Amino acid sequence: MSDEHDEDRPAYDPTEPTPPSREPPRRSTAPQSTYTTSQVAMGWAIAVTGVVLTFGLPVLVA
Repeated sequence: MSDEHDEDRPAYDPTEPTPPSREPPRRSTAPQSTYTTSQVAMGWAIAVTGVVLTFGLPVLVA
């Protein structure tokens, strides 16, 4: 594979959560990327909210 087309693409840091304004040089998928603390906290908050709504709400209504 040749790197001749990578010259016109912007520098891309896969650890930066803000995407570049143009297409990155290579694709980075979520399981291979690191997460920031705020992204992990947001995931936990959503998970806890889902568990409370799924199990807590029926207990309160019954």
